[in-house]
Amino acid sequence: MTSTLQHLSDGTIEFLITVSWSSIDTSYNAVVEDMVKEAEVAGFRKGKAPRNVVEDNLDKTKVYEEVLKRVIPEAYAAAVKEHNIHPIVSPKIELKEATENKDWTIRALTCEKPAVELGEYKTAITDLKASKAKKIWVPGQEPAKEEKDKPQKPTLDELLKTIFDNVKISIPALLIEHEVNRLLSDLIDQTRKLGMTVEQYLSSTGRTVETVHKEYEEQSRRTLTLEFALEEIANKEGILVSDDDIDTVIKTAKTDQEKSALEAQRYYIASVLRRQKTIDFLASI
Repeated sequence: MTSTLQHLSDGTIEFLITVSWSSIDTSYNAVVEDMVKEAEVAGFRKGKAPRNVVEDNLDKTKVYEEVLKRVIPEAYAAAVKEHNIHPIVSPKIELKEATENKDWTIRALTCEKPAVELGEYKTAITDLKASKAKKIWVPGQEPAKEEKDKPQKPTLDELLKTIFDNVKISIPALLIEHEVNRLLSDLIDQTRKLGMTVEQYLSSTGRTVETVHKEYEEQSRRTLTLEFALEEIANKEGILVSDDDIDTVIKTAKTDQEKSALEAQRYYIASVLRRQKTIDFLASI
């Protein structure tokens, strides 16, 4: 197995992996042998029919599908290790060349965590708070004295928008595609629960598949940008989550089943808590 790596302009990593025909042939024979062991042929006990009898009745396409299931994960893992890459998303695989008696070529797209330039986020938040303090009241709409004297704090949306506007980051198209597909999957589930098709739902909201896809792309880009930015801020500011923090959340479980479910999600809980701590830190600047 050999591979080459190329970094695309948006941060996507492209592997071109060549798998020798000898490796494909070895895997093919292993798959056939496994199928022979499970084959039920008239006149023979299960798994005892001669290989040539079983093989003559096998669908080669299905055999090669099984070969790919074995070869691709191994080849991809070897390429990742060879080039010392740390992917954060499942690869998008394309079979470029697959001819018998010739080496096969596989194209795999993946990406690492994108670099984040935070900019002067503290200054931007300080300026945001100053602008809130200088808010001009509209004549005739004077607030009550206690409200007028009360400092006007930025909303969560305003804080996040300030971070988003100051961050520089290139989100790989592959990450956006994954997030869009997740949102589309959620949309399908939601409309199914309503007893509607996606087309019916979109028609009722005056949207099309194309406009929703574009809407989800923009939403995904913003969501991913903020996730990476908040993580980078947490790293820079040394914001951590302790086991006690996680245990406090788990203790809120009302049943043993709910508790077990939360225990299995410790990493996710930690990421949510760290993100909230980071937002609290930004609000306190």
